[in-house]
Amino acid sequence: MDELLKKSASEQSKALRAKEVSAVELTTETINKIKSIDDKLGAFNSLTEKTALETARKVDKKIANGEELPLLAGIPLALKDNMNLIGSKTTASSKILENFVSPYNATVTQKLLGNLIPIVGKTNLDEFAMGSSNENSAFKKVHNPWNLNKVPGGSSGGSAASVASCESTLALGSDTGGSIRLPASFCGVVGMKPTYGKVSRYGLIAFASSLDQIGPFARTVEDAANLLEVISGYDDHDSTSLNLPVEHYASSLNNDIKGMKIGVIKELMTDVVSVDVQKAIQNAMETYKKLGAEIVEISLPKIKYSIGIYYILATAECSSNLARLDGVRYGHSTANPENLLDLYCKSRAEGFGDEVKRRIMLGTYALSSGYYDAYYKKAQQMRRLVTNEFVEAFKTVDAFIAPTCPNTAFDMGSRSEDPLAMYLTDIATISSNLAGIPAMSIPAGLDSEGMPIGLQIMAPQLAETKLFNIAYKFEQANEFYRQIAPDVCACCK
Repeated sequence: MDELLKKSASEQSKALRAKEVSAVELTTETINKIKSIDDKLGAFNSLTEKTALETARKVDKKIANGEELPLLAGIPLALKDNMNLIGSKTTASSKILENFVSPYNATVTQKLLGNLIPIVGKTNLDEFAMGSSNENSAFKKVHNPWNLNKVPGGSSGGSAASVASCESTLALGSDTGGSIRLPASFCGVVGMKPTYGKVSRYGLIAFASSLDQIGPFARTVEDAANLLEVISGYDDHDSTSLNLPVEHYASSLNNDIKGMKIGVIKELMTDVVSVDVQKAIQNAMETYKKLGAEIVEISLPKIKYSIGIYYILATAECSSNLARLDGVRYGHSTANPENLLDLYCKSRAEGFGDEVKRRIMLGTYALSSGYYDAYYKKAQQMRRLVTNEFVEAFKTVDAFIAPTCPNTAFDMGSRSEDPLAMYLTDIATISSNLAGIPAMSIPAGLDSEGMPIGLQIMAPQLAETKLFNIAYKFEQANEFYRQIAPDVCACCK
């Protein structure tokens, strides 16, 4: 069974259909794996064992009756703890929501349950998805399965670590500025951010509403493509949801990419990129050349402003979104406040962590009278220029490749006292969120310390099918995805 847990979702699906294993057995073994090792990894905030086993039993019943199974039915999945699952705690890894129980399902959760995908638990994250290392959780830090002294990346570190450590086969995360792709890179798995509006955000606890997007984690590109198919689609609960047909992304994975033009962004291949990461990107270029693609260097001069734009817009939106957590309707409420103002101040002071408070203050400042035009309005104007730059560039290339991060996973605590250094971790991922384009990170090798390196691939808006195709061809040519974290079992013995 331990070997089966290391298999891809497509391989596990074949085993289920061939009756080599039951969905209940697969789900039970997955939950047992979490119970046996997660005290070392910290990937999960809570387990949803009852819900998962109920779903697994429905799958086994369908198999016994010879009925057709929905896509990915019976495959254990971990849900980031900022997405609602009715009857379970949804905390966003914050003390202010520590005891909040979801009264409804997020749209993505409803789609997972509709496809009979067992949700085994809720994964740890940086508080309210604000962080790049998963050290900002109010409850516990998440450790990287490849090296327990390293960070897994954030904010979806728990989801990435759960897939890398075989605590789940699939997972969902949310990506506001790289929060799926960065942990995917650090943990050696596939992580994908769809086009903005492709996946409903209804039931996702908002960080920055114009940037947030839910996406899949998996061990292979094919599994990520299938999971995106399950969760995407129009939703009238989300006004930003795109009313477009759901595509079968996996059907075009093996299409020939000969003749495609793949751009390399000059501004993301500077001296700040480590030698090991540069070598991995060079290998990717050579791989694509052998596959018949043309590599073109492209300059996007305005991309260098992405960090500044992001940390004005994202903090402004978070300061607005988190205003609802006031100690009155739900969430933490301070004991014995003197008056209403005291209730607000103390509840928020006690409930929010330092990084969340920092971003709320930055955002409130950017939106304040006298500074709105200088900061927020200017950042919105610059966002449009960055987006336009991508639109123009995609007229000459089919996709871009770049490092997911200039470096591999760093030591825990090494950047905790330097917020700016932590923010710069996202320098290569943020621009995709600003432009609303799909992007993904796939395994591209290991560095000199044996830590995973991620290759980032970016495509035009709504070009997910092309993105998966380009990623799959690289994956199959190198098979870096077959590398399993050495500490998955060793770290827990």
